[in-house]
Amino acid sequence: MTLTQAEAAGGPITAGGPVTDADLVRGRGAAAARRAGRSAVTIVAQALVVIVIASFLTFALGAASGSNPAAVALGDQATPEDVARLNHEFGLDQPFLVRYVEWLGGALTGDLGRSWFSGIPVTQSIAAAFPVSLSLALGATLVAILLGGSTGILAGIRRGTWIDRAVTAVNAVLATIPAFVAGIALILLFAFVIPIFPVGGYVPPTVSVTAWLLCLVLPSVSLSLDAASDLSRQLRTSLVGALSQNYVVGATVHGLPRGRVVWGHALPNALGPAVATLGLHVPRLVGGAVITETVFGMPGLGQLARQSAISGDVPVVQGVLLVSVVMVVACAVLVNLVLSRVSSTERSAA
Repeated sequence: MTLTQAEAAGGPITAGGPVTDADLVRGRGAAAARRAGRSAVTIVAQALVVIVIASFLTFALGAASGSNPAAVALGDQATPEDVARLNHEFGLDQPFLVRYVEWLGGALTGDLGRSWFSGIPVTQSIAAAFPVSLSLALGATLVAILLGGSTGILAGIRRGTWIDRAVTAVNAVLATIPAFVAGIALILLFAFVIPIFPVGGYVPPTVSVTAWLLCLVLPSVSLSLDAASDLSRQLRTSLVGALSQNYVVGATVHGLPRGRVVWGHALPNALGPAVATLGLHVPRLVGGAVITETVFGMPGLGQLARQSAISGDVPVVQGVLLVSVVMVVACAVLVNLVLSRVSSTERSAA
C-alpha cells in the first residue's frame, strides 16, 4: 500500500517503514471513533435546542389558553381587587417572558410550580404518575420488539413461503387497528372469555412485582400493535436485502452454517432501518398512552394531563407536556446515537 493510500484511508503514517494492514485498521478505528464523538455532540446539542423550543411553545400555549385561576377559585362574587391579589400570588401579573424564564429556570431545578386548584406541587403529581406511564411505554416497546422482531426475522428468512405471506397479511391488519379499539377488544376477551389478566388498574412493583407485570400485559399489547407491525415489515425488508448481498452469498458458498450467516452477518446489517423505525414510534407510544391509560384506568401522565386540562389547571398540563417532550427527545437521542455508532462501524469496516 502506498503512502497516499494510507493517508486516504485514515491510517497512521510511520516513519520506520511501510504502513501495514494492522496500522490501517487501527487508523480506521480511530477515525470512526472521532466521527462518532462529533456526531454524538451534534445530536445532544440539537436535542437541547429542541427541548428549549418545545418548552417555549408549551408555556406559550398555556398562557394563550386564557385560563384565570383567580376568577375560578374566588367565584362570580369576587371583586376585581381580590382577583388582582390572587393573580399577583400566582405571578400572572408579570410579563410573559419574565414568567417563562422563571418557569424554565424552576424546571431546570425540578420546580414546575404548583397546581392552581389543589396547591400540590406539579413535580409531586408528575412523580406519582410518571412510573405508570414509563412502565407502560417500556412494556409496549418490549412487546413491539419481541413481536415485530421475531415475525420480521421469520418472514425474512422464509421469504416467498406461506409464512412470509401470513406475516405480511397479519401486519397489514394490525397496522389499521387503533390502540383504543385493540384495548377494548382485549378487555372484552380477557374479562369474559379468558379471565387471566386484570383488565384495569395499576399495581406498583413495590407492592407486588407479579401483579405489576400482569396489569401491564393488556395495555402494553394494545399500545404496541402498530409499532410491532411496522418494525416487522421494516426488519423483513432489510433482512431480505442483506441476505442477497455478496458477502452473505460468499459466506454461504464457503460453507458457513445458515444460522451463523443470518445472525452473524446479515442481521447486524439489517438492524439500522429497524431501529430507526422503532425510534419513530416513540412519540406515538407516548401520545397513545393518554387514550390507553383512560381505557384501562391507569393513573399515568395521560390521565393526569386529561383531568388537568378539563379543570383548566394550566401548570400541571404544562409540566406534563414538558416531561413528555423530554421523554420523546431522550429516546430520539438514544436511537440516533445507536444509528450513528452502527453507521460509523460499517464505514470503518468497509
